[in-house]
Amino acid sequence: MAKKDEPSPPKQDLKPDIEQIKKRLDMLDDRLDNIDSVVSAVVERVMRQPLTINLSCPDCGRNIEIALIGIEKPKR
Repeated sequence: MAKKDEPSPPKQDLKPDIEQIKKRLDMLDDRLDNIDSVVSAVVERVMRQPLTINLSCPDCGRNIEIALIGIEKPKR
């Protein structure tokens, strides 16, 4: 038969730990919501204008141009 080294903690001692975990999860949820809002705002701003990325191929040295066109027409 297996021996128990430590007795299990009483259920009353677990309640504060569970409350602390709930608070931390709520804080994490709020932070993730804030991050989502910031990322959405940045994406909306970027997508209002065209964005071009120029890269050089590491193998052949050719220039690669990637153009992202936003939801609005560019104004000149």
